[in-house]
Amino acid sequence: MKNLAYLLVTIFLLAVFGCATTSDLKEVQSDLNKKVDEKLTAMEADIAAMKKSVDATDVMRKGQANTAADLTDLRDNLNQLRGQLEALAANAKKQEQQLDNLLLKINFIENFLEIGPKNIPSDSLEKGKSETDAPDTNKSKASEKDRAYSSAYNTFKEGNYSKARTEFQNFLTAYPKSEYSDNAQFWIGECYFFENKYEQAILEYEKVVKNYPGGSRVAYALLKQGLSFLNLGDKTSSKLLLQQVIKDYPNTNQARIARAKLQEIK
Repeated sequence: MKNLAYLLVTIFLLAVFGCATTSDLKEVQSDLNKKVDEKLTAMEADIAAMKKSVDATDVMRKGQANTAADLTDLRDNLNQLRGQLEALAANAKKQEQQLDNLLLKINFIENFLEIGPKNIPSDSLEKGKSETDAPDTNKSKASEKDRAYSSAYNTFKEGNYSKARTEFQNFLTAYPKSEYSDNAQFWIGECYFFENKYEQAILEYEKVVKNYPGGSRVAYALLKQGLSFLNLGDKTSSKLLLQQVIKDYPNTNQARIARAKLQEIK
């Protein structure tokens, strides 16, 4: 730009003082055109460089946009995986609860099986059987005992817990030391349990543990005591009883149920 200014000044001075010739003017004009061409060439180079820079910026922006889109896709996939994981966890918890309920049902059925026909003579369950059918007095008494127990048990199965409880209590009064006594005592506790009278149920289950320590109902009674305390909101007592079931009766359905309930309490 300075050289261009000098040329203009020179032309101006030559014009003013009238000393410039035609050849001088042409020479100056040629130099001026050369300078202008050089300047234009430099400007074109700068413009090309700027355009190239703009193109590179566009490429970089497009790359950044693609990267952002990829990150968005990854986040969406991650959220989907989290949702699937949460669904699996919820399903696993539901299945665990279903298993617990199934074990409780199995436990209940096992109770029935252990006091069913294999323990009660089948002939004693027939209705209308006369006492005179027994060949002796001892068989007659045994038949009466079996019928009394069977009647109470059938009442329980019908869901009439109040009446069943009375019948089992009458049975224990009449036959305090029979082979069905621990069963009868356990079912008295069950009657209270199914009536949601958990405090009374706990007391009746305790009689099973204390009065019939060698019987087959102790594990059941301890487990149901633990569940009764849990229903009453006494988690401390419930934990102690459930832990006792696991310790004293391992590898049983009662122990498995106890473990599951302990996990729920935690």
